[in-house]
Amino acid sequence: MKSNPLHILVTGGAGYIGSVLVPTLLQQGHQVTVLDNFCFGQSSLLDCICNDKLQIVRGDVRDEAIVAPLVAKADVIIPLACLVGAPLCAQRPVEAQTINYDAIRMIVDQSSDSQRILFPTTNSGYGIGETGMFCTESTPLRPISLYGRLKAEIENVLLDSGRAITFRLATAFGISPRMRLDLLVNDFTYRAVTDRFIVLFEAHFKRNYIHVRDVAKAFVHGIENFETMAGEPYNVGLSDANLSKLELCEAIKEQVPEFHIVESDIGKDPDQRNYIVSNEKIEATGYKPDVSLQIGIAELIRGYQIVRRNQYANV
Repeated sequence: MKSNPLHILVTGGAGYIGSVLVPTLLQQGHQVTVLDNFCFGQSSLLDCICNDKLQIVRGDVRDEAIVAPLVAKADVIIPLACLVGAPLCAQRPVEAQTINYDAIRMIVDQSSDSQRILFPTTNSGYGIGETGMFCTESTPLRPISLYGRLKAEIENVLLDSGRAITFRLATAFGISPRMRLDLLVNDFTYRAVTDRFIVLFEAHFKRNYIHVRDVAKAFVHGIENFETMAGEPYNVGLSDANLSKLELCEAIKEQVPEFHIVESDIGKDPDQRNYIVSNEKIEATGYKPDVSLQIGIAELIRGYQIVRRNQYANV
């Protein structure tokens, strides 16, 4: 069911997810305001500029003088502005605290009960799972990294407000106008296409995956079904893609036969994420992903005829 046109504020709307989500929201007829500092020099929303329902505000999500009036006029707030990933947060811990927690807490404090907040957290908060046991939304969060801890802490604040939905996103992948090569599927596929080999550490570590277009679809689904979904967290991933790093590489090798995979005992994932995830809760609300891992890998292979590593990464 398509929702009535709304005024939607998307912080960090020119990022990897936002650059797919914002055009989707505009296509649905919503008025969209994007707040972004464009710290990566990206021009990913230029294709949307012709739409007069889009407003771009260049600024810092931590600046209350900028944020407060934007929050006041929004029906829906989607806080995407974030230092994403364990490595980047470890490098810049003060910014991680002020952007990933403090700025979102400010949005919660400034918003009213009549407004809706949809927030992407991460299922890396599950940390190290139990072998053979699916992580559900009732599984205790045991984040290892600063990134995971801040996401878990702000999720509690949002859910306690009673006016938010949180999406515990699987590892995102796929082509976006604001591309990222430091995401696992994107990175491994790039190595397959350009290097033809990879050295894997912790090859047996498992995680779940979700295409960036299906992340955008989850936000649209949350907007359209907010009343029945509010106040709850939802895992968002591909239920047929709880894969180890080695299994992921083997899936890529099916499409890049020249890809050589070597396992190493040396190396450590900063997030130490190793778990399998159940997505049954959001699927029970009617949400189903559209893009399989195989289709996403094929898209990446085509995209990497254009993209080169020195252009697209967070760290």
